Amino acid sequence: MRQLTFASLQVKNLEASKDFYTEKLGFEINNSNPQACVFNYNQGKASFAIRTPLEPLEDKELGIGVALWFAVTESLDELNAKFIANGITTVAPIFETPFGSAFHVKDLDGYKLTFLAPK
Repeated sequence: MRQLTFASLQVKNLEASKDFYTEKLGFEINNSNPQACVFNYNQGKASFAIRTPLEPLEDKELGIGVALWFAVTESLDELNAKFIANGITTVAPIFETPFGSAFHVKDLDGYKLTFLAPK
């Protein structure tokens, strides 16, 4: 295998999650249907989907151990402030990684989204 070509996250409430990703984070919808929604980020350089469950999710923690990383070109300080202004309460402070500066946001199901300003 040479590369991961796509990722899909199961969510408990597709419409609420769609709103979170578009209204709070500013992701663009590529296409959508009753079972899934595909997003573009950073002018289409990254894409992934959220979808209705493939199996029952009651009483299960979803986002544990899952993190999606997005390289960004804009200021992390400004992006972090924008997310906080949009009402996201799960924004972590900016920190240093071996790859550059980053911060995390958790979505409604606990999936960790990392925004990275690469070195």
